Amino acid sequence: MPKYTILIYEDEAYYENLAPEAMQAVMDAHDAFTKAVGELGGQIVGGEALRETSTATSIRGGAVTDGPFSETKEALGGFYLIEARDLDHALEIAKGCPAAGGGVEVRPVMVFDH
Repeated sequence: MPKYTILIYEDEAYYENLAPEAMQAVMDAHDAFTKAVGELGGQIVGGEALRETSTATSIRGGAVTDGPFSETKEALGGFYLIEARDLDHALEIAKGCPAAGGGVEVRPVMVFDH
């Protein structure tokens, strides 16, 4: 099956003062999502949560600077790598991905002939 990334973009400020119970609800929502992917006929191949953008180091033209490439309201906070039948199937799966502080982007993974 083809692979797709589900990129999770959210406003980091959403999480700054989130109560522990609310954070647990976010984690529970991601656990439920990972189970739902299989129930929908897809498969999670990988994924990770990313630290906040203040921990980023950027490189442009050989120059290294602290912080992300640009200041944005929503930042890439994590991703899932899934296998799905096609883009429509990947979109169906991605609609269930928790992103209360923003949204998600679905992109196909490039396949190279070696």
